[in-house]
Amino acid sequence: MADVQRILVVVAHPDDAEFGCAGSVARWGADGGEVFYCLLTSGNRGSDDSTMTPERLATVREAEQRAAARVLGVRDVTFCHYPDGELEDTREARRDVVREIRRVRPDRLVTTNPFPSLNPYSGHRDHRHAGRLALDAVYPYARDRMHFPELMAEGFEPHKVREVYLMGHEEPDVVVDITGTMDRKLEALRCHASQFRDFPGVEGRVRERAADIGKPHGYTYAEAFRSISLPR
Repeated sequence: MADVQRILVVVAHPDDAEFGCAGSVARWGADGGEVFYCLLTSGNRGSDDSTMTPERLATVREAEQRAAARVLGVRDVTFCHYPDGELEDTREARRDVVREIRRVRPDRLVTTNPFPSLNPYSGHRDHRHAGRLALDAVYPYARDRMHFPELMAEGFEPHKVREVYLMGHEEPDVVVDITGTMDRKLEALRCHASQFRDFPGVEGRVRERAADIGKPHGYTYAEAFRSISLPR
């Protein structure tokens, strides 16, 4: 969609956006867009280190996510601090996403595919819930005035998102050429050092996946999304 100026990415964990859409985020920023992140958890259980605690890991992973966002030119990162692995479709969580939508006022919202599939990425329970929460927040909750009156009292006026991009969908209809931003995607992923024992192996898989997406369209590397256009 033309003239998209503000983009909000809503995901469950630190590194979800870097795997799913970082090349596009860097490109959208280079094209003049403003990108914002909303992280529903701090990834505070994503470690098999027996000496690690959830509290310390949350601090580590939030710092890693902020560093990755700086690499990509993301304007702002918000953490909602729900427990990693226990994200639920609750009124409180919907309200938090609605607050971010009304605060940021994005033209486009990017999130994970909430629909069950055999894809391990979209099959993660937190990823599915993040996508469902984001879609419900877009319509009708962020749009309609009488939902979450407490947000109106805080000064967050209703907002209509114009389009949604779903990451990890098996039938994408938008392909973004990230050939020129692939190195930044990898640099941002490298910031999540707590998650990788073999980053060269990760890099190889990420490049292979992006090449597979891009090849049919004549791109060296690409990311793909399923788009949903919303009435204005």
